[in-house]
Amino acid sequence: MTAAVEVTDLVKHYPKSAHNAVDGLSFRVSPGEIFGLLGPNGAGKTTTVGILTTRIVLTGGYAAIGGVDVARDPVTARSKVAVVPQRVNLDRSLNVRQNLLFHASYHGIGRAERHALANELLERMGLADKSRARVDDLSGGQAQRLMIARALIHHPEVLFLDEPSTGLDPQARLFVHDRINDLRAEGVTVVLTTHDMKEAEKLSDRVGVVDHGRMLTVDTPAALIKSLPGSGTVDTRIRPNGADRDKLTELLAELPGVRRVEPLSGSATADGTAQEIALRLYVDADPGSLLGPVAAKLHEHDVVVSDLSPGSASLEDVFIELTGRDLR
Repeated sequence: MTAAVEVTDLVKHYPKSAHNAVDGLSFRVSPGEIFGLLGPNGAGKTTTVGILTTRIVLTGGYAAIGGVDVARDPVTARSKVAVVPQRVNLDRSLNVRQNLLFHASYHGIGRAERHALANELLERMGLADKSRARVDDLSGGQAQRLMIARALIHHPEVLFLDEPSTGLDPQARLFVHDRINDLRAEGVTVVLTTHDMKEAEKLSDRVGVVDHGRMLTVDTPAALIKSLPGSGTVDTRIRPNGADRDKLTELLAELPGVRRVEPLSGSATADGTAQEIALRLYVDADPGSLLGPVAAKLHEHDVVVSDLSPGSASLEDVFIELTGRDLR
């Protein structure tokens, strides 16, 4: 089966840079797959998407959309893709419906068909009652949905989504997520770039983590989480009663099966002293089996336990493990 997106040993070098922006990157995305392309700022994600959408010329390697080489045949490759950027780039001189009709006309869609498609997409995106509204009168969620509708009107094979729910309220975010899942059912391939690890974990069939222009890993979110050392967690909230947090952290880290202990947010009194401490234990053992030993260790030191709950690591934990904690 021809890959929807294929990247092999991709390189992009800018003349004034000491390092490659993309440095031998390789991955494949299957038709109908939602693929999360993740990485810190400056990792090479934006450059990679720019190459795949023909906005940036590659330096070396191979990149293709639906088997079409983006370097050799950029016009055909471009016809197969659509991009929904993070920032709103709708035409403010046109109303909602006109934005869709103009985009359809640009792609050579006939008059009758583009009007039918506009009606269908406005209904599907919950914008039918806004068809004559000015772009400036739309909420952030409505503008995002209109950009998705515009991107879909020429039936792209691959849709690139950049931070699709940034700034949206919970209801708008849920609506957008549902529409993205609908695209999977329709066989549209989605490449999602986001810094929201919960969003990536929820939506993506597989994710690839990029750093310094190279692919660090590719797998399903569940498999990546399971592969993480200390993929189980135990969260506890405690009242230290004068006990030192660092000392408690050391004591808990010494328990068999505990890989590391990290502080979470806690509350404080008016003078800044900790009223409650929240800790997360990353464990190799079954988290449930450690609840007793954790509680016993804390009680030994007269610590009051207000909450103790098992859980699992997240895609964000995998991301931090792979790319580090340093700010970019």
